[in-house]
Amino acid sequence: MKHLPKSQIEFEVSIPSAEWEKYLDVVSKEASEEFNIAGFRPGKAPRKMVEEKVGKGVILNGAAEKAVQKSYADFIVKEKIEAIGSPKVEVLEISEGKDLKYKAVVAVMPEIKVEEKYVKGIKEINKEYADKKPQIDEKDLELELEKLANSRVKLVTVQRSAQKNDNVEIDFEVKVGGVPIENGTSKKHSFIIGRGVFIPGFEEQVIGMKEGEEKEFELNFPADYHKKDLAGKPASFKVKVNLVQDRQTPEINDEFAVSLGKFENLEALKKNMREGMEHEALHKMKDEKRVKYIEEIIKNSKVELPEILVHEESHRMLQEFEYQLTPMGMDIDQYLAQIKKDKEELIHDWEPQAEKRVISAMALKEVAKMESLEATSEEVEAEMNKTLQYYKNVKDMEKNIDMEGLYTYSKGVLENDKVFEFLESL
Repeated sequence: MKHLPKSQIEFEVSIPSAEWEKYLDVVSKEASEEFNIAGFRPGKAPRKMVEEKVGKGVILNGAAEKAVQKSYADFIVKEKIEAIGSPKVEVLEISEGKDLKYKAVVAVMPEIKVEEKYVKGIKEINKEYADKKPQIDEKDLELELEKLANSRVKLVTVQRSAQKNDNVEIDFEVKVGGVPIENGTSKKHSFIIGRGVFIPGFEEQVIGMKEGEEKEFELNFPADYHKKDLAGKPASFKVKVNLVQDRQTPEINDEFAVSLGKFENLEALKKNMREGMEHEALHKMKDEKRVKYIEEIIKNSKVELPEILVHEESHRMLQEFEYQLTPMGMDIDQYLAQIKKDKEELIHDWEPQAEKRVISAMALKEVAKMESLEATSEEVEAEMNKTLQYYKNVKDMEKNIDMEGLYTYSKGVLENDKVFEFLESL
């Protein structure tokens, strides 16, 4: 067995003729079922006649393929090789009456070595964060109070011209070349003037309009508009204003605090918000410190990653990103149009980050092994139950959950937590 760069191995295998030639009849039978051979029912023609029909090389190669598939699988199991992905196979010698010889190259799960000196770096990080405490600036608190007040805005219908920061309800229709565009018609559509949710120039046209007023105007779609079929094109807009509403923000005082339901006065509200902000800042600091832990461990690690691991992680990142886009009302194609890239370019851009994610996971696992940090079966089951409690019954659970996968995932989460707790104790 020969070790190659990027965690690949190469090996050669010889399959005895008696073992691989038994597949000749199997392949011949399959071919005779596919091709019509006069005088014989499908699958019943003699091998010699099938070879004359399709070519002896086809039968030999088909038999070799089946033999190699079984031989490769047996070899991987016997040699306890953690193969990743499909192998590249090259048949070296194939001839009836002789042993079949082939060569296989396959990526294997790499070994990672974390040097003991990582501990020194972790201790330095802990020293750096030992006296750090989150500081909540009074300006930050005031800003959060303003956000809270803005979330309690009261909408009051007014009989005046629409202006910036008003909430308006409109009916509108958009046409390009006299034809309504897809999703270009809406009734009772609400938006806040000044938030920039429409193309440039649209909101400026609505400013000054009153309830019941109608208006027609023309604008050009931006040259970089995400829908390429509309980009740069002139469009006609027809708008009717149904409502103009003044957004009245409550004054931040004791009365406002009491209106929220559980505060005696403004000071009590501020105290609660400050504690919440401090708690959030502590979590952010903890996450920041853990990122530094990982970077320090990676710095003291040596590993050769096979390309397939990075490739798979990049695609996993793409799936995660697509899921994150959904709540934003956007799909991956719209996003790619905005950044002017295709999926392959995006995946390529993410490869360094994907490589780092793979090494991070492997490094944490290695530290857990080095420091004998293992989750017990009881701990894993308790962690699994946190997920399983959301399923109505056993049948529903069995239908939607891969129990083996959940066990592995839960064990990984727990052991990562144990590693971080260990690092924090250094």
